[in-house]
Amino acid sequence: MLRTPSQHDQPNILVIITDQQRADTMACYGNDWIQTPNMNALAASSFVFENAYVTQPVCTPSRSTMLTGTYPHTNGLVRNSIALAPDALSIAEMVSPEYRRVHYGKWHLGNDANAQHGFQDWISTGHVSPGLDGTGQSDYHAWLEGQGVELPEHYVRPGGDGAGSKRAVAQANLPEELTQASFVGDITTKFLRDESDKPFLLFTNFFEPHPPYSGPLGDLYDPATLPVGPDFMRSPEGHSLFNRSRSEFYLAGEHREDSVAGCDHHDLHGEDGWRALRANYMANITLVDRQVGRIMEALEESGHADDTIVVFTSDHGDMLGDHGLLEKRAFYDGSARVPLLVRVPWLSEGQTRIPGSIGQIDLVPTLLDLVGESIPDHLQGNSKASVLRGETTLENNDVFVQWNGKGDRDLGTPTINEMIALPRRTVVSGDRWKLNLCDGDDGELFDLTADPHELRNLFSDLGQSERIGSMAARLRAWQEETGDTAPLPVV
Repeated sequence: MLRTPSQHDQPNILVIITDQQRADTMACYGNDWIQTPNMNALAASSFVFENAYVTQPVCTPSRSTMLTGTYPHTNGLVRNSIALAPDALSIAEMVSPEYRRVHYGKWHLGNDANAQHGFQDWISTGHVSPGLDGTGQSDYHAWLEGQGVELPEHYVRPGGDGAGSKRAVAQANLPEELTQASFVGDITTKFLRDESDKPFLLFTNFFEPHPPYSGPLGDLYDPATLPVGPDFMRSPEGHSLFNRSRSEFYLAGEHREDSVAGCDHHDLHGEDGWRALRANYMANITLVDRQVGRIMEALEESGHADDTIVVFTSDHGDMLGDHGLLEKRAFYDGSARVPLLVRVPWLSEGQTRIPGSIGQIDLVPTLLDLVGESIPDHLQGNSKASVLRGETTLENNDVFVQWNGKGDRDLGTPTINEMIALPRRTVVSGDRWKLNLCDGDDGELFDLTADPHELRNLFSDLGQSERIGSMAARLRAWQEETGDTAPLPVV
């Protein structure tokens, strides 16, 4: 017999977001060796969306969608280091005033210093703009100082993009109990244990496993025996120039985004370094998993477990050497596909797998629907609550992913920088085909069922011309519907 909410008329919402966690990092997505018992336990009582995609595979744009229910090209957060506009509504401004609205951890939609966009309780871990004295310090930085941790100067005086504080995590060589993961776990569990019967909306945001690829559990996995796929360190021949040029650059091993300031030790001139980096990344997944266990235990002890919707997801993935690439910004599944677990105790007590494809654009309307709130007309996704209830499926659900080519940082070579400046659009169909289009680069078409590692580009296959035409037409229809003006090639 399924449980029903009892503490109050409106259920709680707990959203757990990791940073840069690809989908295949827990058992429900096929990983049978990584140590994630707590994520696995959550999946065992959740709806598991088998193929969930971000709206843009980089931090700020992706997070803007999860908070506002709009696409980056609509809300204006088309790249990192852009602040969410004051008149842009977050989900905290859409729910009933009854809710206690809480945001802990990484924000990355502007200055992290103060509560904003409807959130009442706020504890920061990320970028805080310098004040009048020229310094900026997040709550996490202040807490570390209170623990007697001596930090490099740029750790407590982050640069304009917040990068200094991120890179200093490794430089500070922090033990597990002082990591951002543990700090976020501490404040989240305290809130859950102290919370009253007032319904809450709680976003708790982990920094890990975002680079640097190092941490206190770095020796947990053996790099030499770490399982890898057929695309590991394999150049994407026959794919777009964007992917080919990036792969050539990364496989040369000369430079990475996290290689500055001496905060990472991986030498990527050969396979051993790539494997070590990948093993450290997986260890940081386990680091977060331990905190997920603490959070779920605190939720159970609070008496609110039966009344709380729990969402677990990430803002994008990490290529980790697949196709010879590192970090995000690619439309490959390693970068654009993420975990998405939705636990609704009164709809299902066990694990329910949801096949097909879904986009994070649907997260805000789905949550509002599940708790009985009205769904604002301006949202660009659709509630999938009917899918959770078993009334509909994702069989024909198209998912749209974008890259907006706006002011990204220097990615290493003139060719890469030229390609990254071009807008790109992707559609992933419910029957698991992916079409990538860019006006100025080669197209890509992948059969994700037959070719899950996206090794064979079928865009030039004459037998696929009808499929390409149909998918491109649906992509253009979506552009018209959402006001997207990015140029696309004629196919």
